[in-house]
Amino acid sequence: MSETTEQKIDWMRIFYIVLGLAIFLFIYFMPPWGDAMDPTGKAFHLTREGKAAIALFLMAGIWWVFEVLPIGVTSIAIGVMQALFAIRPAKEAFKDFMDPSVMFIFGSVVVGLAFTKTGLTKRLAYKMLGVVGDRTNMILLGCLVVTAGLAHFMAHTAAAATVFPILIAINDLYGEGNKPTNFGKSLFIGMAYAAGAGSIISMLGSARAPAAAGMFKEFTGRDVGFFQLTEYMFVIGWIMVFLIWIYLCIFLKPEKDRIEGLKERVKELSSKLGPITRDEIFVIVCVFFVVLVMGLMSFVPILKNQDRASLMLISTLLFFVFKVLSVKELEDIPWNIILLFSGAMSIGFCLWQTGAAQWMAVNWLVMFKQAPWIVFVLGIAFFVLMMTNFIMNVAAIAISLPVSLVIAKYLGVAPDVILYASLVTAGMPFLLLIGAAPNAIAYESRQFTTGEFFRHGVWMSIALMVVLGIAVVTIWPLLGMQILIK
Repeated sequence: MSETTEQKIDWMRIFYIVLGLAIFLFIYFMPPWGDAMDPTGKAFHLTREGKAAIALFLMAGIWWVFEVLPIGVTSIAIGVMQALFAIRPAKEAFKDFMDPSVMFIFGSVVVGLAFTKTGLTKRLAYKMLGVVGDRTNMILLGCLVVTAGLAHFMAHTAAAATVFPILIAINDLYGEGNKPTNFGKSLFIGMAYAAGAGSIISMLGSARAPAAAGMFKEFTGRDVGFFQLTEYMFVIGWIMVFLIWIYLCIFLKPEKDRIEGLKERVKELSSKLGPITRDEIFVIVCVFFVVLVMGLMSFVPILKNQDRASLMLISTLLFFVFKVLSVKELEDIPWNIILLFSGAMSIGFCLWQTGAAQWMAVNWLVMFKQAPWIVFVLGIAFFVLMMTNFIMNVAAIAISLPVSLVIAKYLGVAPDVILYASLVTAGMPFLLLIGAAPNAIAYESRQFTTGEFFRHGVWMSIALMVVLGIAVVTIWPLLGMQILIK
């Protein structure tokens, strides 16, 4: 009996739970750490709360990567630990669980549910399969291109939520049920990665580009044009989309080269759907209206102060008011994913408000003040890449941009390359589910583990840094970007 019980104990899970707690307690009770000093001599003091925030940051990271608890439960632990150890008051720690960014993700998920409930998902999936054919590699490429393309015109969260149910329908046609497959892994991991790559190309892909442009103007007095961003980011974004496809085709090669009989099956299923329904049209109109208004926010002054979350939730309200969705769909929402981002917001604001994030940024970036300019630029981009896997990408840029622009003057580096390099890596957090909403949405497919996502993300992050290095040295100067100040 005891032998059977012993076999059921997951010792690795216990080890990582204890490891996370041990690291938290070790750092929490350590003596105070020294100040960080920027090149101007300004000191950044790390408070007791700031040191505790870093400890909590590391504990949560270990628990998320090794999935020792459901990812939403780890998020709850983030709020609980802040309150128990007096890092922040409970009111502040848990208030972030309903941050507008979390509500935007909630609204995006509801859009995906509406697509599925009305049958619009299957209609779109069958149309796409009719174009790309039955070869699995081409199906994967088609899915990546559609995801990245949508992320040019709508927030990458909304793009992922829109594409996700379409991928579920395509994966069902693969014929392996809910069993994890290489094809399923490549579909959903690829969707998450492509949403990030597509989102860097325009101001509409996320909130990070408009926010960073505002900071850039504050520091330099210069505007970042809507089409100027696209000019510099377009090549990098699409190079990454095709690199993602090549990587997945090699390292997650589908078990089948083609889905036999797919064309006939798609024709049969399409005919069963019949003509487009009133509910499908209603969903299309609602989503188009929301995306249009969010797009106009960059151009129409009266809309600039509107919050994206409230606009996204308009569609949620309309779906329930006109009975497109019912309470059943509300119960089907993946609350584990919503909680994941609630916790991500809470730890992000915790690092920001306690000064821990600024302290880390200064300590990291001053290491490069004597380095060659290319090492400095890539060092900044790497810091943003790491931070954006744990906290909001806007916050990652906000804590690094002021310090990096100060150091850039000493090295003769133009501020433009700092801004764009930061935006590239901020948009593609390939390591952790909390790095971006599309990552978490993809996880809901149950086709891959957090460890698998992290492992593939390491190689794609390396590829991203290589592509960025090439762009800084060759592509951007050819496009007219100033790299060095003479």
